[in-house]
Order: sequence, then structure tokens, then C-alpha cells
Amino acid sequence: MSTNLKVTLGVLAVALAVVVGVVVVNRSVDTDTVAASEALVRADSHRLSTAADGKTTVVEFLDFECESCLAAYPGVEQLRAEYGDRITYVVRYFPIASHPNAYNAAYAAEAAARQGRFEQMYKKLFDTQTTWGHNQQSQAPVFEGYAEELGLDMPRFRADVASAEVADRIEADAADGQALGVQGTPTFFIDGGRFDGRPDYNGLKTAIDASLNS
Repeated sequence: MSTNLKVTLGVLAVALAVVVGVVVVNRSVDTDTVAASEALVRADSHRLSTAADGKTTVVEFLDFECESCLAAYPGVEQLRAEYGDRITYVVRYFPIASHPNAYNAAYAAEAAARQGRFEQMYKKLFDTQTTWGHNQQSQAPVFEGYAEELGLDMPRFRADVASAEVADRIEADAADGQALGVQGTPTFFIDGGRFDGRPDYNGLKTAIDASLNS
């Protein structure tokens, strides 16, 4: 084999390796993107509104006992009223272990969801957080009272609150949040990207408008 032929074959081998490497990297990026998208919004994720065009999606990982979530709540509700079904708004559970009733509140919300009353319980929990939040005693009886006010089937509600299925559902949301890098609440994602601005009406509105106008 001549020297020139050896050099040519060597160059071709290097070029092939580069091409294969690029393909592998691209496939890895595509796979990671798909995995992140799936972790962000699941088929069973709770949607408070759904945009027909699917263009703008806001996802909030929250803890019903979180004071920062409560601070963001009025702005979120104002935005939901303003934009309606022009945006998809998704709520994911991310209870913080140091909050004594974060899990009880999430169980109550998920049990209500199983009777078609997630949004009503979501609002009730935030509207009353200052009365039950950060109480070391279990607030499960309080949440049962909310369920009664919402007209839920109470034997079914109690069974769901205590069920492994509801606990697994909460943990699945939290696991998705951890996989996405969520460390605290509220954490928002807009169109798949993490929102790092101020989680208030003005900050979120600016990002939502940018998405709608893009």
C-alpha cells in the first residue's frame, strides 16, 4: 500500500468518525429533549386551561403550603383570567418535606381531582393557606371539611387520600420535578424552558406575551 493511499484512508477514517460522533451527539440531544418534554407535562398532568393551538404552555411545580407559592397565586389567577384558553396552564405537585402538611394538602388535591374537583380544591387550599399552613398538627380533618364543602363523595375521598395510588401520583410529579432540576417552589416553565424571572404577575406576563407573539 502506497504512502498516499494510507494517508487518504486515514483521512477518510477520521472524517467517518467525526460524522458518526455528530450523529450520536445529535441523537443524544434529541433523546434528552424528548425526555425533558415528557417529564414536564404528562398525559395525566392537571391542566387548568388548555390552548387550542398548543402554542404557549405554562407549567408550575408547587407546594400548597409554600408561602412563596401563595405570594405568586394572586398573579397566577389574574393571568389565568386574562389569558383564558389562549394558554395551557399545568399544575404539578412538588411538596416540600419540611412543610408539615404539604403532603396532606397534595393528597387532598389529588383525591379531589379524582372526582373532577382539582381546580376547586387548588383554589380552596391557597385561599385558606394562612389558616392551616405551617401548623405542626395534621390538617387532614380541615381538608376533609373542604372536601365536604365542595360536595365530594366523602367515603371515596377518604379512601383516595389514604391510597397508595394517590401517594404514587404525588411522588411521580415530584420525581419529574427533580429530574428537571426543580429545587424549590414555585418553579415555572414556559414552553419547555425554565422561567428564571420574578414569579409575579408582571414577570410571568412578560414571558407569556413573548411566547404568544413569537
